Amino acid sequence: MATVLYWLVIAIVLAEFCWSVCLTLLNIKASRQPVPDLLKDLYDADRYRKQQAYAMTNRKFSLVSSLVSLLVTLGIFAFGGFAVFDAAARSVSGSPVVQALVFWGIFYLISWVISLPFDIYRTFVIEQRFGFNRSTPKLFAADAVKGLLVNVLILGAVLAACVWIYTLTPRWFWLIAWGVVTLFSLFMQYFYSLLIVPLFNKQTPLPEGELRTAIEAFAARVGFRLDNIFVIDSSKRSSKSNAYFTGFGRRKRVVLYDTLMEQLSTDEIVGVLAHEIGHYKRHHIILSSLEGFATNLLMFWLFSLFIGSGDLAAAAGCAAPSFHVNLAVFSLIYTPLNLLLDIVTNVISRRHERQADAFAAAHGCGPAEASALKKMSAKSLANLTPHPLVVFTEYSHPTLYERVKALQGD
Repeated sequence: MATVLYWLVIAIVLAEFCWSVCLTLLNIKASRQPVPDLLKDLYDADRYRKQQAYAMTNRKFSLVSSLVSLLVTLGIFAFGGFAVFDAAARSVSGSPVVQALVFWGIFYLISWVISLPFDIYRTFVIEQRFGFNRSTPKLFAADAVKGLLVNVLILGAVLAACVWIYTLTPRWFWLIAWGVVTLFSLFMQYFYSLLIVPLFNKQTPLPEGELRTAIEAFAARVGFRLDNIFVIDSSKRSSKSNAYFTGFGRRKRVVLYDTLMEQLSTDEIVGVLAHEIGHYKRHHIILSSLEGFATNLLMFWLFSLFIGSGDLAAAAGCAAPSFHVNLAVFSLIYTPLNLLLDIVTNVISRRHERQADAFAAAHGCGPAEASALKKMSAKSLANLTPHPLVVFTEYSHPTLYERVKALQGD
């Protein structure tokens, strides 16, 4: 059985890579399609050539980084890396919690070291070449170190809690651990803007003026209480723009990228926020959270079936099962189901996005939001002709063409 599981993992890892390559090749083929008439005003000839070059560069970069990830994953699994890391963890302590932290700490550090050169190249070569990067080496280094520390602390705390719960009650581990992780995720949603964002960005209240007045007037007109409107200094890293809501209840706030305020008119920004308010009015935030909680519950339950499997540990070259080794192998076996769940989630997400767009259009913001989407897409050199299969499997939003067509009533 261990041999079967060993080759199953190898097959899954290879299949995932091949699937990713196929989607990339399909997108390359789709890029040769003519731009829809509705979007032809986004790019002139020179700008469109730049967009095509940017897309192709990112696709090649994605293929190379995916290949490296494949080789590292296969190398660690196929040549006894799990067993080596497991032995190192067991040599440090007899505590299952400490062993899990050491084992996964090694994995995370390796992943971080390998991904760092790719992040540097993406930021200071690709994004710089196409005019998006505004980050400095000093800022990039600070972000990398802070991101590493934050992830280690948060992921380490969650992992330690799950292992500790398993040592107390193996039978009900999956349910109790799921509950703890769910409560922690709710806590992070509520306090994210207060605890995490300030580590990387400065948030300042949107000053009184035309924009704030327009946003508050629209929110009042649709019966949406909005007390906190902030601007984030995203321009110190990139020229790309966005806006988002974070938190809930009294902690609910809208956050505008300062680049968004540079690129869009007041009506267009209100149109973007009308879409986000639509998500709240249609309860999409709650529904999406429930979907995530249900998916996590399924994952915890399935893992509970494998957590004590000696065959699973043996497939990784380990003599005895353990929480950390079995979790590592399970995460690879879980990949196909995770891909299917992601497709379902994206289908639901696209439906929510259409409903939020419909909300904005119903309240007179359709043309303004359409104009904003076109401007932001043009500024970020967005792909206008993605392949339908890529859209179906990977897009959380409908295509720009579909959204603009619906918003403009065409």
